[in-house]
Amino acid sequence: MTISADIENGAPATSAPPFDEGMAELYQTLLVPILFAPYATEMAIAADQSKPGSVLELAAGTGALTRALRATLDPPTEIVATDLSQAMMDIGAPTVTMSRTHWMHADAQNLPFAPEMFDLVICQFGAMFFPDKVKAYSEAERVLRSKGRFLFSTWDSLSVNDFASCVDECLAGLFPSDPPDFLRRLPYSYFDPGAIKAQMSSAGFKAVTCDRLELTSVAASAQDVAAAFCQGTLLRDEIEWRAPERMSEIVDEVAERVEARHGACPSGGMSALVVAGRVS
Repeated sequence: MTISADIENGAPATSAPPFDEGMAELYQTLLVPILFAPYATEMAIAADQSKPGSVLELAAGTGALTRALRATLDPPTEIVATDLSQAMMDIGAPTVTMSRTHWMHADAQNLPFAPEMFDLVICQFGAMFFPDKVKAYSEAERVLRSKGRFLFSTWDSLSVNDFASCVDECLAGLFPSDPPDFLRRLPYSYFDPGAIKAQMSSAGFKAVTCDRLELTSVAASAQDVAAAFCQGTLLRDEIEWRAPERMSEIVDEVAERVEARHGACPSGGMSALVVAGRVS
C-alpha cells in the first residue's frame, strides 16, 4: 500500500493540545521566524544527508520544518507532516501545497502507520512535549525501514537561550509568589544528553548521537519577542490565569526587559541539541 493510501485510511489521533487560532497565528507570525526557522534550515540540511525517499514529520506545528524540508529534499521525496493541533495545521497546510506533501493528525505515541513505511522520521522541538518519550521513540523506530534514521531537536537549557531566559526572568519578577513556569517546565526541560541517549537506546535505536547546535536569533523588535513568547505559546494561559486583565501591560514590561538587555532590534544566542539514531 502506498503512503498516500495509508494516510487516507489512517486512524484518528487523540485530542489536540490547547492551541487556539489566535495563538497559532502569533506562533506562525512571530515565534517561527524568531526561533524555529533558523533551526529548520539546519535540520533540513541534516535530513538531506541520507537522501530519504519518504519522510514522516512529527509535531510539525505550522510547518517551519516542513517548508524547509520541501525546499531542500529532492522533489520526488514524499513528506507526511503530522500534528495534534488542528489550529496549527490549518495555518501550516496552506503554506506547503506541493505534490507529495501530506498533512494529517497523528499522535507520536500511537502512529497510524504500518511498520517500515519511512526512510526518515524527523521532529523539530516537539519531543519535549511527548508524555512518554520512549513510547514515542519506539513508534518512530517501528515505522522506519531498515537503516532508517530518526532525527530530532530539543532546546538546550533555559540559561543558554537568551530570549527565553530573559522572558522567564521578567515574568518571575512580575509574579514573585507564583511565577509562570511553562518555559522551564516543558520546552526548555529536556537537555540531558545521557538521559536522551538512554531513552533512544531503550526504543531500539543504534549509533545515537547528541550534538549541540548554537545559532543566533534575530527579531524585528523587542515587542515581537515579548508577544511571541507571552501570547504565541502556552505561556499565555499561565499569564492569563494569574492576571487576565493585564496581558497587554505584561507584554510591554517584558518587551522593555528584552530591549534593555538585547537592544531595540534584539539579537540573542540560542542553543539546541540535535539527536540522531538509526535502526538496525
